[in-house]
Amino acid sequence: MDRIKIGIVCYPTFGGSGVVATELGKALAKAGHEIHFITYSQPTRLDFFNENLFYHEVDIRTYPLFEYPPYELALASKMVDVVKHEGLDLLHVHYAIPHASAAYMAKQILKTENIDIPVITTLHGTDITLVGKDASYAPVVTFSINASDGVTAVSDDLKKDTYQHFKIVNDIDVIPNFIDLDRFKKQKKEHFRKAICPDDEKLLVHTSNFRKVKRVDDVVRVFHNIRKEIPAKLLLVGDGPERSNIEQLCRELGTCSDIRFLGKLEAVEEVLSVADLFIMPSEKESFGLAALEAMACEVPVISTNTGGLPELNIHGETGFMSEVGDVDDMTKNALKILDEKNLPKFKSNALKRAKMFDISKVMPLYEQMYERVLSGKTEAQPI
Repeated sequence: MDRIKIGIVCYPTFGGSGVVATELGKALAKAGHEIHFITYSQPTRLDFFNENLFYHEVDIRTYPLFEYPPYELALASKMVDVVKHEGLDLLHVHYAIPHASAAYMAKQILKTENIDIPVITTLHGTDITLVGKDASYAPVVTFSINASDGVTAVSDDLKKDTYQHFKIVNDIDVIPNFIDLDRFKKQKKEHFRKAICPDDEKLLVHTSNFRKVKRVDDVVRVFHNIRKEIPAKLLLVGDGPERSNIEQLCRELGTCSDIRFLGKLEAVEEVLSVADLFIMPSEKESFGLAALEAMACEVPVISTNTGGLPELNIHGETGFMSEVGDVDDMTKNALKILDEKNLPKFKSNALKRAKMFDISKVMPLYEQMYERVLSGKTEAQPI
């Protein structure tokens, strides 16, 4: 397809929406498109040089008049500036608040200068399931989605959730999250595994932002139960508001000696390469990107059956799913996977499933949407 100049707006953090937006931008740049990231700091995954990649920092200034910096206004102004001076063809914003509403404002400002910039909004999860349902934000979320020229969601479950809780008249295309199999693959890290598991214990891993919705305490309880049956170690990757509570729980259960908190790691694939099992007991996951990253590294998954996880984790093949909070069932299923008679098959199935979400298969879906929107075949519905 023709080269497109795309402005990508996202949160530049370790969260799933920022990771997906950054990885998509990098892949599009490799494919020959010109990509301009617009955000308040450099995205964590924007870690290599490409002649088609550009970064524009949003200048957030504080004034005595404002109790909080007006980020949405600064972002909209920056979008206007980049669209005008870089000649962008479209804006692709990830996460509804405040990116989609800021893009709408930028679009209206640009119209006064006879510039029509299409806006595509990608919904990632908590912008709908958590923030969006807040009554104080719901009208803005609804308006911003309906005012977009194209809308995507990362799973069928999120699409259904969006239609269920908001008066959406726009069509929503489901384009799943994806994985870069050149990066996320099993690596030879036996020395690392030997350091963690000197007596060849089974190694479990969990990665998240340690919020309540991730139920990291369930990870520790499942591990505690597994440890009663077989020698095992647990690596917890990430950090967040629940960390101190999890540390206290480890002390209460007496599992501290077999658990390591690794903090926020960039090269999480190195840890996943030595793991036997990934645990994701979340209360809600719109897709489960961390689980996909594990599967790409040949790690089977124990997860809940909530949100978009059933669209990724195939029960009995790539791992098992349980009801939210059912620690006993998760323990039983984990022990079944960790049995040496079963583990190789689950590992093989996990990789096979992950290959279905390779970025080379998913990126063209975004390119097709860009073409549709630019050709005018997909237009925002009247509000």
